[in-house]
Amino acid sequence: MISRTLEKKLLELSDYYPVVVVTGPRQSGKTTLCRMAFPEKPPEPGRFILTGSQHFGLSQAISQSLAGRCGILVLLPPSLEELRDFPNSPEDLFSVLWQGAYPRIYDQNIPAHQWLADYTATYVQRDVRQVINIGDLQVFSGFLKLCAGRTAQEINLSAVGSDAGVSHNTIRSWLSVLETSYIIHRLPPWHTNIRKQVVKAPKLHFFDSGLACYLLGIREPDQLYHHPLRGAIFESWVISEIFKANVHGGVQPRIFHYRETRGIEIDLLIEQFEGMDAVEIKSGATVSGDFFKNLERFSDRLKSAATKHSIRKHVVYGGDNTQQRSKAQVLSWRDVHLLTSHA
Repeated sequence: MISRTLEKKLLELSDYYPVVVVTGPRQSGKTTLCRMAFPEKPPEPGRFILTGSQHFGLSQAISQSLAGRCGILVLLPPSLEELRDFPNSPEDLFSVLWQGAYPRIYDQNIPAHQWLADYTATYVQRDVRQVINIGDLQVFSGFLKLCAGRTAQEINLSAVGSDAGVSHNTIRSWLSVLETSYIIHRLPPWHTNIRKQVVKAPKLHFFDSGLACYLLGIREPDQLYHHPLRGAIFESWVISEIFKANVHGGVQPRIFHYRETRGIEIDLLIEQFEGMDAVEIKSGATVSGDFFKNLERFSDRLKSAATKHSIRKHVVYGGDNTQQRSKAQVLSWRDVHLLTSHA
């Protein structure tokens, strides 16, 4: 098994708290991590190391019973940097996106399509029933596929409900189920005292690109290359990498998206103490001048609004060459960790 970035923070919290909880999606490597970190667990601070595949931050029982006495960490499937420790990790972008990052695919050499099919069936038939009472699992399975088709899009409860054949209140509840079990996360909108009409709906993003591909019926990497949702899947993957860099370091992500009703859209904003990273995400392998337009306009917008945010501008794209340009830093998908080092 590969080493995990979260191990450092896990060992640190075990010195502070009597209980440390490692949560995250099923099969992300939680138990393996804990066994590696504590091969001979002694009874002292950090006496109990718990693992679970539900979002403990959303669990009222956990938050009340262990308040102030429990360190909570999140382990997601490996980042790109962690995946590279597997000898069979893929080398090209579309194989990375299509296979996803669940470690058993690599550790046990299980074909990604087969493993993701079994994972999805187990998730729907067992995990979902533990979280919420759903009578018709086929309807929920259809909803899960609808969500995959909306990755990297703003959430419209009524539209999803209409397509799924259920009420928007049911969709709200089901989205919470997906979020609780780390299938998706919602990227909140960013807004400040800019005198423009800004969209305030969150974006839906899948944590694992391979799972999104499976649910969309994409059966091989070449099919993904030509798929109309290629850009959306790549965008969700990049944002997931940023999310992982934060939570695997024990830090709560401060990441957002930005869109005006008639104008600028920025895929990702990362708030830092000393400023902000504005990131455009493009799956194309060739850098185009259009990649920089929104970054320039957003920077000008902040200047005109007299905000205190200093902006670092970045483009993450599907090509192989990282370069510094006058308008922005251009990062290859292979070097996305250079951006996460700011996080």
